[in-house]
Amino acid sequence: MAREQLNSDAYNWHAFAERQDLAAALAGHVAGRLTAAIDERGTALLAVSGGTTPAKFFASLSSIPIAWNKVTVTLVDERCVPVSSPRSNAGLVAANLLQHAAAAARFVPLYQEAESVGNTSEADSRMLRSLPWPLDVVVLGMGTDGHTASFFPDADNLETLLDPSSERVVLPVHATSAGEPRLTLSLARIVRAGFVALHIEGEDKRTAFESAMASETRKPIRAVLDAAEKPVQVFWAP
Repeated sequence: MAREQLNSDAYNWHAFAERQDLAAALAGHVAGRLTAAIDERGTALLAVSGGTTPAKFFASLSSIPIAWNKVTVTLVDERCVPVSSPRSNAGLVAANLLQHAAAAARFVPLYQEAESVGNTSEADSRMLRSLPWPLDVVVLGMGTDGHTASFFPDADNLETLLDPSSERVVLPVHATSAGEPRLTLSLARIVRAGFVALHIEGEDKRTAFESAMASETRKPIRAVLDAAEKPVQVFWAP
């Protein structure tokens, strides 16, 4: 059960005492939004994030019996590593989300092996343009540095990544703090989603979020909340 809910113009805050409770609640919200999209237009488009945080959420969502055969799942961002790598978001999604009822969903990855990250992002943009945009649901994560998706504060093309008028679908990211090169959905594609959720856990993430909201320095997560067409739903547990 939610133990508190704080609101602002840019977001609604949903806090839970236990991470499993958060996972179940977020999964229920996402499943409901996907079902509504299917009822309205016969298909639904979901983008999810990787990392260590979403595993419980993926497990909860995967068992909800919606019309998964009408859902397309893609990624918010991806490391340019083989799917067999433990750092692959595609591998994480395959092992934790595309199971049980959700095994019927169509999955469209971001990373395709190519000569360069730039070539890969161009190819992905062409492939992903055929999907039923806009996103019905996007679930974001956040780092303690205030990055979300692969919008790292030290990315050499951060201004391009955060351009709310961009027509690009996928963009390459080079940032020292990111480790390997990455691919990410553009901010423009994320903020047009029908339902935007931010999933964070731990006191350090809460502190980082509150700092980003209060800071005069516009961190990437703040840029997303500022540009989102609807309030972002923030789900947090300690």
